[in-house]
Amino acid sequence: MVLKYRKLGRYGVKVSEISLGSWLTYGASYGKERTEACIRKAYDLGINYFDTADVYGMGQTHAGAAEEVLGEILPDYPRSSYVLATKTFWPVGDGPNDRGLSRKHIIEQCNASLKRLKTDYVDIFYCHRYDPDTPLDETLRAIDDLIRQGKVLYAGISEWTATQIADGVHTTRHLNLNPIAVNQPIYNMLNRYIEDEVMPLCSREGIGLAVFSPLAQGILTGKYRKGQEIPKDSRAADESAGRGVSRLLTDEVLTKVERLEAVASDLGMSLAQLSLAWILTHPEISSVIIGASRPGQIEENVKAAGKTLDQETMEAIEGILDEQ
Repeated sequence: MVLKYRKLGRYGVKVSEISLGSWLTYGASYGKERTEACIRKAYDLGINYFDTADVYGMGQTHAGAAEEVLGEILPDYPRSSYVLATKTFWPVGDGPNDRGLSRKHIIEQCNASLKRLKTDYVDIFYCHRYDPDTPLDETLRAIDDLIRQGKVLYAGISEWTATQIADGVHTTRHLNLNPIAVNQPIYNMLNRYIEDEVMPLCSREGIGLAVFSPLAQGILTGKYRKGQEIPKDSRAADESAGRGVSRLLTDEVLTKVERLEAVASDLGMSLAQLSLAWILTHPEISSVIIGASRPGQIEENVKAAGKTLDQETMEAIEGILDEQ
């Protein structure tokens, strides 16, 4: 199966429909050999978009740990052959300026990320959240300066509200700054809030959508079952990483998962593949960011890029998701 590529919104750069993230995995929960095997498998399968952040690894090892791992492996490949993204916002230290989207923090963290990643530039630099304590023009001017210096190619945002995105678009136009090119929100069958305002706004403005948590942190793989113990090797069993997963493991959610799994089985695919293929039916989506702890997971998930879902299947899925 040949992996397909999509434009990042209206912009010319193309990213693989399935991309590889490093949240809660690389540089933190998993050993170096497994991590390296996953990254190399992803590249070999045609994944060209690798996503990380300065804070990934914080709390388990140290801030920047995931970037350091990518910096040990990706330089083995031609820099022009992959799209590399990182982010800043969350605290990476105890100081008052070790967080947020001030000019100081953005410039310092971008330079630190480039050093850890062992590269001269990142393709995408994301504002990892919205910072109400910093003027928007300060934030966007700082990123614009990084773009003009050649350290960043495209400006990105993550988990901003529709109003915040609209304000950002207006600010870049008013000040003649490089535009916001991509948004990274959470999106999966169990969390569809972006469909109301964020997705239509991004579509109108030509902003790409690279979505994270497409499998709802493993829930949409079918590994969690009603009335059964949480698997010991799962994310929900990891005290440091699994708090968010545990909150979602309700009978209502797990019943939907069982029914979705039946739909997937009828189509000859896994629930994970169905979940990813469902996201990719939306033309607004540029890429789906997956996490993986084993190379085999990446192989299976990449197969979703070649799946098509007919109208009957989409309606069946909608019926299950709409049930209260």
